[in-house]
Amino acid sequence: MSGHRSVEIIVRGRVQGVGYRAWTKGVAEARGLSGTVRNRHDGSVEAHLAGPADAVAAVIEACRQGPPGARVEELTVGEREAASPSVTRGVQILPTA
Repeated sequence: MSGHRSVEIIVRGRVQGVGYRAWTKGVAEARGLSGTVRNRHDGSVEAHLAGPADAVAAVIEACRQGPPGARVEELTVGEREAASPSVTRGVQILPTA
């Protein structure tokens, strides 16, 4: 797999109050991805991540497990329109939406 990939990941389960956002930020940045992550009012976590396709795939797999204390019950991935890689650097944690 090569090229650039941009995805929206929605994670449901026990994923709020267990450090999931900060963990996702660290895992994604370690693989050179950029994007955003935030809690949602329905109790899920939403991440928009972009970068090399192989790195995105690896982070998706990591998100299926999550940090210690998390219990991922469902993870959905949707492809997104690829933004310019230079638009953002790193992963920002956004306010709950």
